[in-house]
Amino acid sequence: MSDERRTTGTTRAGPTRLADVARLAGVSPATVSRVLSRPGMVADATRDAVMEAIRTSGYRLNHAARNLRKQRTGAIVALVPNLANPFFAKILAGMGRTLEVAGYDLLVADTQSESGRHRALARFLDPSRADGVILLDGLVGAQELLDLHRGPPLVMACEWIEGSDLPRVVLDNAAGAAMAAEHLKSLGHRRIACIGGPTRNVLHITRMQGVERVLGPEGYMMIAGDFTLESGNRAGRLWRELPPDRRPTGVISFSDEMACAFISDLQRHGFVVPRDVSVVGFDDIELVSHLTPALTTIRQPKREIGRLAATTILTLVEGRDAPECVTIAPELMLRASTAPPSPGNSG
Repeated sequence: MSDERRTTGTTRAGPTRLADVARLAGVSPATVSRVLSRPGMVADATRDAVMEAIRTSGYRLNHAARNLRKQRTGAIVALVPNLANPFFAKILAGMGRTLEVAGYDLLVADTQSESGRHRALARFLDPSRADGVILLDGLVGAQELLDLHRGPPLVMACEWIEGSDLPRVVLDNAAGAAMAAEHLKSLGHRRIACIGGPTRNVLHITRMQGVERVLGPEGYMMIAGDFTLESGNRAGRLWRELPPDRRPTGVISFSDEMACAFISDLQRHGFVVPRDVSVVGFDDIELVSHLTPALTTIRQPKREIGRLAATTILTLVEGRDAPECVTIAPELMLRASTAPPSPGNSG
């Protein structure tokens, strides 16, 4: 009996078979097989119908038999820079859902753990541990990655490595930052600041390019940051210490976490957003729509990024060619943290 037909689910007549799932979902057995082996090739509605039929019927693949036959581990590893960052939660959820449908487990490791980025890479860039790796850390050097990479397919998501030709799934970060800058400019802000990320980080670099596309290289103030709450607090203190006539009336934060901490620091000292300064974030993590004021931000479709990254790695695991780069469009989410500058506060 093939591994597709060995199950733990049962009906009155015996084990649930693939044909039973197909009947419940209203599709052909071939479509069910395609959902289980190549989910990225099946329409979302069809895939959802098949997965619901699988849950209802109790159908289970014998993953152990399949993996033994194909000499695979049955696992995909996601290497994440700082698991404490809420930005990654929905990306991982999108990955996990897609991989589950295909019969793979998602394992997650933090490249900023105490063992360090190099050890995390050395442990998981190995075919004995995973069938594929999704890397979300762009601070890895191209040569370091080349030295450590020993076999399993590798896909980049969110970030990428300059000088590497690895397949990647990324947001159009420059377009997103340009949207933020254009929004503040259209409201009448002329003194604009950016709270950036680590200067070597590709997200920081490309977002700066987007800002300069709208404001020019001299059209903004740069405030150092590193995507963390702490650097957002520091940015708030720096803003408060400026003379009132030099304070930016509009601020673009390259992460929502920094934007939240920036606003919090100002509010603790009696300033009001957006009366005293308008703030735009980046990422659209779940928290920011519940703040007071709710944060205007650039939305990354995080579940979609995760789904596409998982689909890409599965394509490579199956030995097929994957697109070199999948670029996703950002979206400006207009909320209450931005407004025209107060009278007498423009300039």
